[in-house]
This record gives sequence, structure tokens and C-alpha cells, in this order.
Amino acid sequence: MRTAFIKTLCELAKTDERIWLLCGDLGYSVLESFAQDFPQRFVNVGVAEQNMIGIATGLAISGKVVFIYSIANFPTLRCLEQIRNDVCYHNANVKIVAVGAGFTYGSHGYSHHGIEDMAILRTLPNMTIIAPGDPIETELATKAMLDLKSPCYMRLGKAGEPIVHQTQPEFKIGKMIPVQNGQDALLISTGGILPIAIATAQKALSHNLKIAVWSSPFIYPIDKESLTIAASQFSLIIILEEGTIKGGLGGAVAEIVASISDRKTTLILMGVKEQIIYHAYNQEQLREIMGLSPEKILDNLLKLINKF
Repeated sequence: MRTAFIKTLCELAKTDERIWLLCGDLGYSVLESFAQDFPQRFVNVGVAEQNMIGIATGLAISGKVVFIYSIANFPTLRCLEQIRNDVCYHNANVKIVAVGAGFTYGSHGYSHHGIEDMAILRTLPNMTIIAPGDPIETELATKAMLDLKSPCYMRLGKAGEPIVHQTQPEFKIGKMIPVQNGQDALLISTGGILPIAIATAQKALSHNLKIAVWSSPFIYPIDKESLTIAASQFSLIIILEEGTIKGGLGGAVAEIVASISDRKTTLILMGVKEQIIYHAYNQEQLREIMGLSPEKILDNLLKLINKF
């Protein structure tokens, strides 16, 4: 995903001199192409994320479109006050891009677990929250962010994520993307866990279950229209995210579903449990611990579906 982001950003920067890129002393082997092609618009501010937010806000107020790049919690939780008071308060045209979503950097330990970011930033005013599901969505999201004249947060995996969409999907701000049809349940995922959602639906076929899969690249704004329709069509909706189930995509969807008076659906949230992991594991191992492997997700789905 990060490769798709920087490639797209470089293409956009060729024709738009407003675009700047700031980083916090990382991104080596990733950001060099931008730094080499646009040295006057690239700044490594060092390990000083709060200062980076201030610099970005100043540049944005002067008419620039500023992209910030860092790992997981560092450009978000470490400088939350600056994002709230500088970026959001001034509705500044700052685009915060974090790699290492979820457990991507799980082997680095708890400090690098990017699991609370969406839930926290979703509460801030003027902030659009984006979590693309694959490199194709990442490219489209990067272009969409440039068109918005307000703060954005985009969370990415790392590199090597599979391409899910074989053709370019329709991509609109705040809209979900149907990926696979089905009628027995609806599985909505956000971010890089989309391939897990698809693998789960494929495994469900052996149990004579056809599960629809949607990708939700937008956490805010959320697709209220599609969710309202889904609540009348599916008896079971499952939210899948590699982030805390408190306040992220699951929280956003729950707020919508709860407001539908005649809903006939049951909503199930599957994500990161309220459990601190004190040891270092890779992403696959951490997903397994949290019950986010296709096998464990399907086991839970079968138990739920048998209740109906």
C-alpha cells in the first residue's frame, strides 16, 4: 500500500506544485523518489511529530497541500493535541498518512500497534478518515484526498498487500464498495484486512453459505445510505477491522444501525479485543490471537448463523 501511495503522490506532484511531503525521520527506501524529484517540497523534520504537525499547518494555511508520513501511532496519538488544535481547529489542508495499521509492525511491540487511531481521530471535527483495502483503493484514496480541502487521515499497511480489485471500483467519498455478492450475511471490512474477509467468505461456501463482502475505505464520513439498505436486507451484518472494536468502523456502523427504528438485522463487531499484548509477535500471529484469522472468523460466524 505504501508503494501505491508514494507512486501516486509523485504523479500528482508533477502537475501540482502545492503538494508537500513531510516525514519524521523514516520512510527510507520508500520516500526517496519524492525527495529526489521534489527536493524543495520535501522536509524531514526529525523525530519531532508534534513539531511536524505545526509546520504542516503553517504550510497549509499559506496555500500548500501537505502530506505527513510516519508509522502507526506516531503521527496520530503522539501529537493528538496538535492535530486537534492546529489542523482541525483551522480546518487546514493537511493529509496525515500512517503506515503500520493494526498489527503490521507487531514484531516491534505494543508501542507500534496501530489499533486506536481510527476510533480517536473519528471524534475530531473536519477530519476525513480513510483506510483503503488494497493498493488500488490506496491509489484512488490518495487522489481523492487531494480533491478535499480539509484534514484527512489515511491508514495503510506496509508493503506487499495483495491487489483485491481486478478492475478499478467506483470510488466516492464516504461510500462503501461491494466486493462479493451473497445473501446469508454481510461482512464489511476496512483497511488491509479485506483479503481476510474475502478468504472467510470463500471458506463459508463449503458450508453452503454465501456471504456478501463490502470494503469500507471510509470511516468518516460513513455510508449511511448503504447501511440503511443493508439493515433491511441482511439478518446478520459483521464488521471486521484490525483496530479496536470500540469506536472504529464498528462504532460508526453501530451508531447508524441503532438509529434505524425498523431494523431487522443483528450487528456483530469483530476486531481487536481490549487486551494488551506484552510480547512481540508478527502480524499473522497477532491476528490469530485476536481471532482475526479466516478460520476463527468463520467459526464465530457459523455459531452466530446457527442461532437464526
